[in-house]
Amino acid sequence: MTTQEIAARLVSLCREMKYEQAQTELYAADVVSIEPYASPHFAKETKGLPAIIEKGRKFMGMIETMHQYAVSEPVVAGSSFACTMRMDVTMKGVGRMDMTELCVYEVKDGKIVSEQFHV
Repeated sequence: MTTQEIAARLVSLCREMKYEQAQTELYAADVVSIEPYASPHFAKETKGLPAIIEKGRKFMGMIETMHQYAVSEPVVAGSSFACTMRMDVTMKGVGRMDMTELCVYEVKDGKIVSEQFHV
């Protein structure tokens, strides 16, 4: 798949909230995920597909209510692409939060090899 095709497929699956399917289908086994900062719940950097899938499950388990959710169209440049993701959610034990992230992905040999989130 080309970077454009991977970007379109990722956005499509994310809009359906099929994150684990997107990761299993599109991510390399040694993918790296970088958060904007470390938190009590997540490390700044997570390595490997199994660990990233587990991180996603943990995050989704922390959501009490999803009020709004949107993923922008991807912008592709060479072997990288970016999109924005907005979530208006109520987090268990925390309350309501409106979060927007810039999500940046790098593709190599037809797979996503890194993802980095910026707030």
